[in-house]
Amino acid sequence: MNLRQTCAKPVFDDMENWLHTQLSRISGKSPLAGAIRYALTRLPKARSYLDNGHLELDNNAAERAMKPIALGRKNYLFMGSQGGGKAAAIANTLIQTAKLNNVDPQAWLTWVLAQIADHKINRINDLMPWCYVGKPA
Repeated sequence: MNLRQTCAKPVFDDMENWLHTQLSRISGKSPLAGAIRYALTRLPKARSYLDNGHLELDNNAAERAMKPIALGRKNYLFMGSQGGGKAAAIANTLIQTAKLNNVDPQAWLTWVLAQIADHKINRINDLMPWCYVGKPA
């Protein structure tokens, strides 16, 4: 966070000053002026990046997570049936949930399938990916 304050904050400040300067030089009705006003109204929310080390400046992680879904979108039209589509959606949800919890999806699903037959239904939460962490596959 200190690095963000010392390195990124001056960039934010310079950019904001530059945008204000440019806005005063161009016609207020131009599309460029609209774009600059748009950026300036969003800049205060973007500045929270400077104070919170957990925040990212871009949404690349979210975009990467969605990419497999977008690439497979047309393929999902050909699952064979509505039931096949639902099964694929459930499988994809399980796989992505495991990935979000830093768990190998194949190892976790193998472990779950080995446990589930004798598992009590009221303890189903014990089979979630966050419960698997550290258990052997």
